[in-house]
Amino acid sequence: MSVRVTWNQLKLFEAVARHSSFTRAAEELHVVQPTVSAQVKQLSETLGLPLFEQLGKKIYLTEVGQELLKTCRELSDTWSRFEMTLSSMKGLKQGRLSVSIVNTAKYFIPRLLGTFCQHFPDIEVVLHVLNRDQVVERLSQNLDDLYIMAVPPEHIAIEKHMLLANPLVPIAPPNHELARRRKIPLTRFIEERMVLREPGSGTRIAVERFFEKKKLLPKVRMELGNNEAIKWAVSGGLGVSVLSEHSLMHDDLRNKISVLDVEGFPLHGNWYIVYPEGKQLSILARTFFDYLLDEASIIQDDLAPQLVRMRRGR
Repeated sequence: MSVRVTWNQLKLFEAVARHSSFTRAAEELHVVQPTVSAQVKQLSETLGLPLFEQLGKKIYLTEVGQELLKTCRELSDTWSRFEMTLSSMKGLKQGRLSVSIVNTAKYFIPRLLGTFCQHFPDIEVVLHVLNRDQVVERLSQNLDDLYIMAVPPEHIAIEKHMLLANPLVPIAPPNHELARRRKIPLTRFIEERMVLREPGSGTRIAVERFFEKKKLLPKVRMELGNNEAIKWAVSGGLGVSVLSEHSLMHDDLRNKISVLDVEGFPLHGNWYIVYPEGKQLSILARTFFDYLLDEASIIQDDLAPQLVRMRRGR
């Protein structure tokens, strides 16, 4: 039996299956929701069996839907291998590179991407700037070529390679009592109300692990989903915080925030390049991977003097 389906129908179906939502699939693919529903319905009718079943407000894959999702991912992997071969045959002059990064990495990855694109102007680059949970979700589904994060997941089989140092520092407004002190005991710092990143973020995980190791419990006053909001909250006197030093560079708020001299800080972490274990990187992804590692030392050397000046300004 010959079944006639289109690539677009499969792409729409895969997005709906991944999100368990027609609306979110439509938003991701920049189409209206009725189009997604109509195309998936037509695909189901072509196959002669339902792909989803609805229980209450949630949708679930049927058995044939699960099999089709496996097929879609196999087709995607096959197409990626073809693109890899094609890029090799074209001498890396063209291609598509998809990279997902956590929010804080936006302070240095775009700079690296910009230089890379100058070398390869015909390459299409798609950059997803997301929170850590969203990046981990994309990683688990192998949706991108590479991923950049500070705290790689432990429940997924991955390859990880250290890219840059990622020091985390305590911050407060310049008029805060602790901003004028040196060698602040950690027990004194922990007395302050804190404004922290949302649970699940790499920074939050690192901070919580540090305090747990010291058997201390921070007084969390507020949780915010991005670094900019936290910096504004701190500068406005809502509390102290701990952020990546990368997030304090090239910032209009630098004069409204002080890095504190607290016992045990900075917390020494790293940025990692991550991808699923066993994944065969395309020629383009491998070239960008090697480029990141080559440029990392340059970026680190460039950041070092700024970090020193920032800490001396305490």
